[in-house]
Amino acid sequence: MKPVRVRFAPSPTGYLHIGGLRTALYDFLFARSMNGKCILRIEDTDQSREVAGAAENLIETLHKLGIDFDEGPGIGGEFQPYTQSQRLSIYHKHAEQLLDSGNAYHCFCSPETLTAMREEQQANAQFVKYDRRCLSLSKEEIAKKLAEGQRHVIRLKMPENRLFSFDDIVRDKVEMDSAQSDDQVLVKSDGFPTYHLAAVVDDHYMQISHVIRGEEWLSSTPKHLWLYECLGWEAPIWVHLPLILSTDRSKLSKRMNDVSVESYITKGYLKEALLNFVALLGWHTSEDRELYSLEEMCSAFSLDRVNKSGAIFDLTKLDWMNGHYMRNLPVETIAERCEPYFISSGLDISDSHKYLRCVDVARERCTLLPEIVEYSKMFYLSADLSAEDIETLALPDSQKVLSWFAGELPKAMPLDADKIHDLTKQCTSSTGIKGKGLYTPLRLALISQAHGPDLPNTFAILGDTEAISRINRYIIQ
Repeated sequence: MKPVRVRFAPSPTGYLHIGGLRTALYDFLFARSMNGKCILRIEDTDQSREVAGAAENLIETLHKLGIDFDEGPGIGGEFQPYTQSQRLSIYHKHAEQLLDSGNAYHCFCSPETLTAMREEQQANAQFVKYDRRCLSLSKEEIAKKLAEGQRHVIRLKMPENRLFSFDDIVRDKVEMDSAQSDDQVLVKSDGFPTYHLAAVVDDHYMQISHVIRGEEWLSSTPKHLWLYECLGWEAPIWVHLPLILSTDRSKLSKRMNDVSVESYITKGYLKEALLNFVALLGWHTSEDRELYSLEEMCSAFSLDRVNKSGAIFDLTKLDWMNGHYMRNLPVETIAERCEPYFISSGLDISDSHKYLRCVDVARERCTLLPEIVEYSKMFYLSADLSAEDIETLALPDSQKVLSWFAGELPKAMPLDADKIHDLTKQCTSSTGIKGKGLYTPLRLALISQAHGPDLPNTFAILGDTEAISRINRYIIQ
């Protein structure tokens, strides 16, 4: 078996979306599970759609998630350059080879001509494809048009009445008729190759063993197989991943859904949850479990356990996974991930002991990182109480509770959980007040709300001095 070499080959036309992340992750997992190489290649041949900085942002996003490559831009490797716009001479060489062999031809049709042709085919309920009107041009006519500098493209001449048959790891044996394939443009009028030529040429020279890509590329496989055959090369092993679907089973759409990976990171989803969730969008193990670390996925991953059917993008499940990792990763890890959100909110987290205790309590009740900040504000800021809460604190029983604690807390310092438990029992014994009558005024004074963490944690986070100060603030003299 040839060494495993896979590639993730995104176009720098915008953000990294969920489907792209899944392809990159499967490439990465498969390479690691097979002791192979994972290559990053930037397919920037569509210059009109390129977005400045998109490639760098994509690489940085994947790095944040823990997906790094063995070869690629900025990394180097035996087959560089790994950016297609820097490899044009290679594509032109093979385009000329296809022209010389009669497997490709020049097409001088204008966009208006092509549009009219397609509209006529649609009106006649015909399969929409190029009608090969330029295939009949003589060598003299072609030479004349080229000498005049007429805009043109180079098209692949697909064989007629050819049944393409190939094996796909996900879909087993696939058969497709060449009649359903167009004479694909290989080189555009701007001199840049299309995906079809560039991907085949690069996959050959970069010794790619397996092409892992989305189901939407399945219909293009006959064109790619024909290119491999025309160029005298061996085709890679094909792996076409199932579609990612919305909960209504429609295709996950960039227009209708939030599919930006960066968006989910910004919202406060943890990389461990994102990778775990995305890995299970079409892949499963033989074990009855859903939670895997990246290292565990690298060991367990196999392409023969990728599903044929579409995978549902269930945000509820992602939230559940994120909550699990929020509660089970080391508190120091969660605190480090939360820090930018705390800083941007203006909260002072210089007291590291308080900060860690606060995060540890908050993460049990939160799903996303920014929610920890919102939950924690009660410990850092004094919120305005509602009129109803102020009335509650003014009740005689509330004042008895606050006054009792204000007098007893300083005597018990330094406070700890056992002392707080003992003090609540002593307060009930002394005042006869218990349950909500005791806990509600304390919480309103300490954290400006009637519900929150237990009192020992509340006191521990606020600190003895701040807790006593907050209670004294609401005692009516």
